[in-house]
Amino acid sequence: MSELVHMTYDEGYIKFDCEWVRADALPFSEIAGVNSLRDKLYGLGLIGAHDDGVGFGNVSVRIGGSNEFVISGSATGGLRKLSGAHYCQVVEFDFDKNWLRCVGPVRASSESLSHAAVYLSCPDVNAVVHVHCLSLWKKLYGRVPTTSSDALYGTPAMALDIVRLLQDADVRKDRVIVMGGHEEGILAFGKDLAEVDGVVLMLVGGV
Repeated sequence: MSELVHMTYDEGYIKFDCEWVRADALPFSEIAGVNSLRDKLYGLGLIGAHDDGVGFGNVSVRIGGSNEFVISGSATGGLRKLSGAHYCQVVEFDFDKNWLRCVGPVRASSESLSHAAVYLSCPDVNAVVHVHCLSLWKKLYGRVPTTSSDALYGTPAMALDIVRLLQDADVRKDRVIVMGGHEEGILAFGKDLAEVDGVVLMLVGGV
């Protein structure tokens, strides 16, 4: 049995509106691939938690040909291992309202809107990761497509700026966006999990 929870929560300086339909854990078969990539990124330190315990990083995978996607849930970044109980499905979103609707045992974080912006803009993309690496962020800032420094993390401005950048075919081809208003934050994406894995490993290898 599911339960609808309408909640507005404050992630630091961000007021984010989430309609969360509580539901059972996702079957492992539905998250096995994306969870394997998440394990690798966690092992590389690209997903994790800061010293204050605040987690960072997310992985997601598109569902079929829709703009819905499965994503690791809010406050899961610092957990070493995840299961189906740590993922949810984003089924609707609205950038202007800073709002989304998700279904699952955990709620989605505002990071989910950045993933949504990529899926909406790139029909050929089926996997997205949001990772953190300060040295890589500093190296890539302004040298690869970079969102405005005024577009803060988890805000409508960030999602809309990602959409703006992805109107450029070269940006869609490069598969990487630096989040200018979110220090350490980098988005990588690909046609499937294998491609996005390759993009991240290429970036990390160049640090």
